Amino acid sequence: MEVTTNNMGKSYTRYNFGVEYLTHKGKTTTTSVGSDYDNMVMTLNSVPSRSGRIPAMFKERPDLISDTFYDSPGYWWYPMQFNSYFDPFEDLQAGAAISIPNLV
Repeated sequence: MEVTTNNMGKSYTRYNFGVEYLTHKGKTTTTSVGSDYDNMVMTLNSVPSRSGRIPAMFKERPDLISDTFYDSPGYWWYPMQFNSYFDPFEDLQAGAAISIPNLV
């Protein structure tokens, strides 16, 4: 299996790979790495935010944080992604610092 990379102006993705051409058994497949979602997530660090500490009642509850700041529990992933948190049970502890992006 042979993989070659052609950057064709796609360096704006977080992957920095652009277009991939995969050749296997004489067949070539073209894939594009990245998406509009990836590009939106990349811009999170430039979004205005407010900072604070996680109260005890919000421990391990990104849904409650989302509901408080965005009036919907469905945006729970905004503060998680913004703070590079991956596990709410490990990262969202009472007293831990958190930044809330102003996205909604």
